[in-house]
Amino acid sequence: MTITNNDLLVRSATEADAGPLIAVLAEAFHEGPVADWLIPDPIDRHTVYYRYFTDAFRHGLEHGQVYTTSGQTAVAIWYPRLEPTPTDTRERLEALERIAGVHAPKFVLLEEMFDAFHPDEPHHYLAYLAVDPTRQNLGIGAALLADHHRRLDGLGLPAYLEASNMRNRRLYLRLGYTAGPTIVLPTDGPVIWRMWRGAPTTTGGRTSFPRTRPRRRSL
Repeated sequence: MTITNNDLLVRSATEADAGPLIAVLAEAFHEGPVADWLIPDPIDRHTVYYRYFTDAFRHGLEHGQVYTTSGQTAVAIWYPRLEPTPTDTRERLEALERIAGVHAPKFVLLEEMFDAFHPDEPHHYLAYLAVDPTRQNLGIGAALLADHHRRLDGLGLPAYLEASNMRNRRLYLRLGYTAGPTIVLPTDGPVIWRMWRGAPTTTGGRTSFPRTRPRRRSL
């Protein structure tokens, strides 16, 4: 059965959803090329990911927009980026040291690379989309995104994300995103696909992937 947006109740998440949705995030992202690169040992990865996504979920509630489904089977964390957002790099480094321990350097590197190549043009940033692994390939993620895409079209705003594998890249292409220049993570890291869903234009098309000048920051 494929689920459509008409079959799915999408709602804003709250702190009461923390337990189930942190589990969805940690389990959905546990496998894949980025996960293997960040923490090769799957047992260590399981422990660190629960800490990392606890932080990500609560940060999303405080600073972004978090959506889930009626059955808590999926979660999307969006951040309105209507102007360049400065990062307290020292505070973030300390947080990642607490969360990831000996694995922190690669988490820092990943976040630095994402930040360096982030577009400056006003948009909404999809930081995380996760679907319960037992409920994947049913269209739940696509339906969850469609709900926010309609809001963005009404506001005349584009969306941006990073896809970490080819399967996700194909999904986002089907949902109207275009692929921009890639990010290749250092130290034998995987390729990350930068994706952009342009704002609707008066001619029926969408705005193109913006030029991005890599930014430098120091920790």
